[in-house]
Amino acid sequence: MSIRNVTPQPSCADASDPLSVSVQQASEAIRNALTPISEIEQVPIRSALGRVLGADCISPIDVPSHTNSAMDGYALAGTDLPSQGVRDYTVIATVLAGQTLADRCAAGQCVRIMTGAPMPPGTDTVVMQEQVDLLDDQRVRIDARHRAGQNVRQAGEDIARGSHVFQAGRLLTAADLGVLASLGFGELQVRRRPRVAFFSTGDELRSIGEPLGEGEIYDSNRYSLHAMLTELDAEIFDLGVVRDNRQALQEAFVRASGMADVVITSGGVSVGAADYTKSVLEGLGQMSFWTIAMKPGRPLTFGKIGEAMFFGLPGNPVAVMLTFQQFVRPALRCLASGHWPTSLVVEARCQVSLKKRPGRFEFVRGILSYDDQGRLTVGPSGAQGSGILTSMSRANCFILLAEDCAGVAEGEPVKVEPFTTLLYS
Repeated sequence: MSIRNVTPQPSCADASDPLSVSVQQASEAIRNALTPISEIEQVPIRSALGRVLGADCISPIDVPSHTNSAMDGYALAGTDLPSQGVRDYTVIATVLAGQTLADRCAAGQCVRIMTGAPMPPGTDTVVMQEQVDLLDDQRVRIDARHRAGQNVRQAGEDIARGSHVFQAGRLLTAADLGVLASLGFGELQVRRRPRVAFFSTGDELRSIGEPLGEGEIYDSNRYSLHAMLTELDAEIFDLGVVRDNRQALQEAFVRASGMADVVITSGGVSVGAADYTKSVLEGLGQMSFWTIAMKPGRPLTFGKIGEAMFFGLPGNPVAVMLTFQQFVRPALRCLASGHWPTSLVVEARCQVSLKKRPGRFEFVRGILSYDDQGRLTVGPSGAQGSGILTSMSRANCFILLAEDCAGVAEGEPVKVEPFTTLLYS
């Protein structure tokens, strides 16, 4: 009897897959499919943190609004400073922040001045109070170490009236809101938040609070997705768990695409016997790709259902978070602002050797830190199975191993993508 070998189909166990797109190709396809949100709404400045500016902000005033002292000290004319030796001056008045002085400061005179106070007439220079000798209540002595114009902030030095402060498309930070408040903006025009509908698929999934039967698991993906979408300030529609049923899936996709700019699912996009997602999607929308040459996260689908963008994420919890961070997060940022963000990538010394076959881009969950010599060093955060979510929780970065990488030796430099939270830890 002759023995015939089984003809394997492409799978996540392969080093490479000719049917998969590369990470770069996937990013470019997603970027090219985006049409940024153009709808504008007006919100109070206190509600604008994390929103995307919808119109250019033009300053209605100068900042500072008046030429003022940058120090507590003594204001006088720069031309009246001694060129050598010392000189004594009469203190004619004291000016506090918020006050003005009408009298002009003449030669041989100075004005006691506080930080932020408007410069009195006849003055353009401030000598710090620590750098004068107090002779009595009315006289001070100043030496020749000083220069004209020092310690003075000019009107409009920070922001000039009529200048563009921020351009449309800017993601507003706390510092931005402080700047805009200093200009008197009480309300801001911002772009509408992206609307995102998401659900999980799988008969084995149960929501928190439901009892678990044999073979059933709690759905962690919806909670990870909800948290990541909340960080992005999206308008969120959680549609729960949809069973592995063709009609139920079709109804869920139609409903989700009708209410959102982006539809996200987790699970059901591979080739399992009960994975109906692919056939349902082929009937409802247009898909750009079904798999990516990466690990973890190979079964990732992207396309459109009606006017909504669609991301079909894998079912494994780590793969969900990874593919969200690499593709969904920048897509939502670009949808909101019109700008595709660039991730920070640094180089670090690898603490251990890493095995890898060429063919796929691999993202290793890692812990980035400093060694005793102050150099960046990185190592895996634990076991790298795509279902081991604790290693994602412990990690603060991804170690990036490109498609052509054939492994890393201990001590070799590697590229690392820190998580955003690392900046605050």
